[in-house]
Amino acid sequence: MLLEVITPQKTVFSGEVSLIKVPGSKGSFEILKNHAPVISTLSPGELKFAINDGEVRYYRTGNGVVEIKNNHVIVLVDSLEKITMP
Repeated sequence: MLLEVITPQKTVFSGEVSLIKVPGSKGSFEILKNHAPVISTLSPGELKFAINDGEVRYYRTGNGVVEIKNNHVIVLVDSLEKITMP
């Protein structure tokens, strides 16, 4: 899947991923390949995604939206902070 993570300042990430977990306003949910088309609001929380080489990245997000369509996921958030995992 192609993931784009965008803030008002810049595109933070654009690339192929195998899994995405977003903080939906009604609860977090995961997105896998061939997910049904969805547009959802996001609440502040944790964004997690697994890059195809196995690396997993974590971010703390502000409010936003996610659009899923044809294995292309766009995450638009008003703020984003990388979380460093031990």
